[in-house]
Amino acid sequence: MALVTSDTSKAQPSSVAGVVIPDSKLVREVTELVRDTESPLLFHHSSRVYYWGALTGKRRALRFDPELLYAGAMFHDMGLTPRHASAHERFEVDSANAARDFLRSHGIAEREVETVWTAIALHTTPGVPPHMHPVIALVTAGVEMDVLGIAFSEFTEVEREAVVRAHPRPGHSRKRSSRPSMTASTTSPRPPLALSTRMFSPTRIPRSGPRISAA
Repeated sequence: MALVTSDTSKAQPSSVAGVVIPDSKLVREVTELVRDTESPLLFHHSSRVYYWGALTGKRRALRFDPELLYAGAMFHDMGLTPRHASAHERFEVDSANAARDFLRSHGIAEREVETVWTAIALHTTPGVPPHMHPVIALVTAGVEMDVLGIAFSEFTEVEREAVVRAHPRPGHSRKRSSRPSMTASTTSPRPPLALSTRMFSPTRIPRSGPRISAA
């Protein structure tokens, strides 16, 4: 995806911990849609996921499209909202479908749409995304850092504080650690912040696990 630069006055902070959110029409529309659809809790969580993922990509010297990473991070919990939740699919699939529909409506190449779909659909599947496309790996890395604190020590204190300052956690204080809660299980199918939102119903997760096909 080609980056389209323009005025940043309406964008989120231009740089956080050295990571820049791409200034493009697509990104601005993603931000507006997610901000208008999700609760502030989920919006800030999704934003932090982008920064953790991008910082991880920089640290690992991975080549990735920041627009695709941003779309994956920002849409990854949209299936938890009434607007995008379906009766029978896992929330990951609902989220991935919402991203797919949005990107297709903006003329994004199908190969890139599939990358974002897969990144979102697999973001609660430990052990698989690290072996896939960088965007897929980094969305999961961002979620794992923000929810479970995985690789916490690999981020500098300056990076951690900058990200949380830009997109605060509930009850966060600069005098407190920015370490996420470590009470969740890495194998749990529950979505990020599920215990804090009331939008998640365990009965919506089929016991057979997530569907991987983007049909």
